[in-house]
Amino acid sequence: MNGKFGTAVLGAGLAGLASAYTLAKAKKRVVVVEKDSQVGGLSRTVVHNGFRFDLGGHRFFTKNPEIEELVKNLLSDELVVARRSSKIFMRGKYFDYPLKPFNALLGLGMRESAKIVIDYSLERLRSRKSIISLEDWVVANFGRELFNIFFKEYSEKVWGISCDRISAEWVAQRIRGLSLGVALKDALLRINHRKPATLIREFLYSAKGIGRLAERLREEVAPNPVLLGCRVKRVDHARGRILNITAQNCDSEITIEASNYISSIPITSLVKMLSPEPPEEVLQAASKLRFRDTVIVAIMVNKPRVTSLSWIYIPEKKIPFGRIHEPNNWSEAMSPRGKTSLVTEYFCFSGEKLWNMSDEELAQVTVEHLEELGFIKEKDVIDSRVVRVRNAYPLLEVGYRRHYEMILDYLSGFENLQLVGRTGMFRYHNMDHAMETGIKAARNILGEKHDLLTVNCATEYIEEVHPR
Repeated sequence: MNGKFGTAVLGAGLAGLASAYTLAKAKKRVVVVEKDSQVGGLSRTVVHNGFRFDLGGHRFFTKNPEIEELVKNLLSDELVVARRSSKIFMRGKYFDYPLKPFNALLGLGMRESAKIVIDYSLERLRSRKSIISLEDWVVANFGRELFNIFFKEYSEKVWGISCDRISAEWVAQRIRGLSLGVALKDALLRINHRKPATLIREFLYSAKGIGRLAERLREEVAPNPVLLGCRVKRVDHARGRILNITAQNCDSEITIEASNYISSIPITSLVKMLSPEPPEEVLQAASKLRFRDTVIVAIMVNKPRVTSLSWIYIPEKKIPFGRIHEPNNWSEAMSPRGKTSLVTEYFCFSGEKLWNMSDEELAQVTVEHLEELGFIKEKDVIDSRVVRVRNAYPLLEVGYRRHYEMILDYLSGFENLQLVGRTGMFRYHNMDHAMETGIKAARNILGEKHDLLTVNCATEYIEEVHPR
């Protein structure tokens, strides 16, 4: 492209677009490069024959007043308040999520309930060993009986590895502050205090899907270019600086030169794009970090509503998908009048059998299981859409941090490069966390000094909210 930009942003998810937005508002010249044909990354909304659906459904909740104000200003009268109502569906019954003790205990029966309460009580008396894995954390906070019933099967379905191999840092970045004790207080006492965000019952949402947030950011970035369908192939560097990037669009290769670079593309991909190549130990470290991929299958139904829930979690492994959401329950504008859709999430690694199934096969399998579960009748199905999403979730395996820190240490040697967002930082960021990293990276370029690694850091636990 002609001319040199002040900043090149790699990736047009919420983190990258928030960076570009902040720089554009400061009258700085910026370019955004995105491999997909649509902005938003994992937080995009797919439009298909009059139906809209997100890639899994994304609730917006934040403790950051600046981020909340920005979202409200961008979406203004498009915003609606959605009610959070989630259930776990197992053994043919619904259980509240987050777990509400009476609901769970009554649903499981007296004998199993007694075992859970006794086991949890004994667990609270045991000396606490070090918390290394997700299994350690859940057992410590809920007891092993409840872990085996509600957490083990679902967690292993989502991540594809056993719970003792999933790092407790995943819990730290997602649900610290929630335990059986907290859930008991919330269920029994309904104390009016600020509670863990995991228990928040309402959230903001755009009437036309969460993807509208990314679209509005893109509109505000104009007239600065956002190049869609443009995949970064090479990142040239010398003497501790990124010099330029080479990207491939549908017609040709283009070279983009900038003074600063902000990357939200997968950190493992960035390492492999560097030219000259990083040291062998850094490449090896990148090969040890993995992302979990997902396949979204949306089934359109000739009915106005199927459920009344935000999410339905399906732990049992005999059902291949792990979560369902019905967009109409978030906003009635998500489907044509009188019709609805059910959006299912399959968790897998790209290249597996499930990933390689045809769209027709995936739709048929999904319909069969939804009918078996009692949600729909096959005769009511009018359409379907399949979306495959690579690098959806960073997989925080036990021991990953050694490899992660080696990569971070190497990349920190580039004085004009910053990493932002969920995949760019290999951190399990929510939407507000991702946006915050993007905004702070842009402000660093404008002269401020922010440590992006402190956003949603394991010592702060962004979803832990203390009572007043």
